[in-house]
Amino acid sequence: MQSALTAALSAAIAVIVLPLFAAQSLSAPIAASFGLTESAAGLIAMMPMLGYTAGLVLLVPLIDIFRMRSVMLATLLAGTIALAAAACSPSATLFLLSAFVVGLTTSATQMVVPLAAGLAEPAARGRVIGRVMSGLMIGVLLSRPSASLTASLFGWRGAYLADAVVLAVVCLACALIVPARSQASRLSFRELISSLWIVLRSEPVLQQRAACQALCMGAFGAFWTGVPLLLAAPPFELGQIGIGAFALAGIGGAIVAPVAGWAADRRLDETATRLAHICVVAGSGLAFIFGAGRLGFDPATDRGAALLLVLAAVIIDLGVIGDQTLGRMPSIACVRTFAAA
Repeated sequence: MQSALTAALSAAIAVIVLPLFAAQSLSAPIAASFGLTESAAGLIAMMPMLGYTAGLVLLVPLIDIFRMRSVMLATLLAGTIALAAAACSPSATLFLLSAFVVGLTTSATQMVVPLAAGLAEPAARGRVIGRVMSGLMIGVLLSRPSASLTASLFGWRGAYLADAVVLAVVCLACALIVPARSQASRLSFRELISSLWIVLRSEPVLQQRAACQALCMGAFGAFWTGVPLLLAAPPFELGQIGIGAFALAGIGGAIVAPVAGWAADRRLDETATRLAHICVVAGSGLAFIFGAGRLGFDPATDRGAALLLVLAAVIIDLGVIGDQTLGRMPSIACVRTFAAA
């Protein structure tokens, strides 16, 4: 697989995932714009995640039936329209429906990863997946600060319009660089969806990897959802730009993705996975102590509290990104073995 194509797919996946978490940092101005109550405002961040979950189950399997490029382009085009609709929504109901579709189409990120794996040579597959996964996680980590910065300049509607423009550019680029490949599956859509449960039930390795990644992403989500609220409150009292700058520090964890891919190519994935899990636990422990004033530590009086939280962010991101990358190789192998059988 050519390095230029790998870099292009890494950049594309980073842009595609940007809108998924943007609503988390824009909830306050969006809720104020529509006059939503505090409880209803929670739907702003929840709807994209519900859509993303639905997309993983209903849209991503379509690449096994139809041409991958056609499915990707249709999904990205729908995402561009949904982002523009969210930016122009006159009511909360229309915005929430648009946000759901935005999340639904963001599942295209999980079409890019198997595409990259299929195009790569077997000996270099881990490194290619690692590079693409680094793009994905950089996009995840940039999602909140980029949304906050754009909203501070152009408002939350401007943030969604900006995402729509860059996603349209990615859609055009994918039309030019993604090869048209025929799919071998002869299953109907119903049979394909049903086979997901069969594969999960019959493959212990897939079960283990799915459980580990769910737990790691749970820790990741808990940290990055709670930290902005913590930093906005005393004693930190950071604004949107300060919180965005803090989130940028977490991008340092993305450097581990190519390293994890390299380890997978050399059959060191089990050891590397254990190290990744240790990082998640250690980073969460640091956040537990230094972010909440436990074990005698008081963030109100200790000036190093913010730096220690940055360290916790980097360590958690190292572990989560490493686990996400390492889990792709055995999971893809399990699915291919099942499909061949």
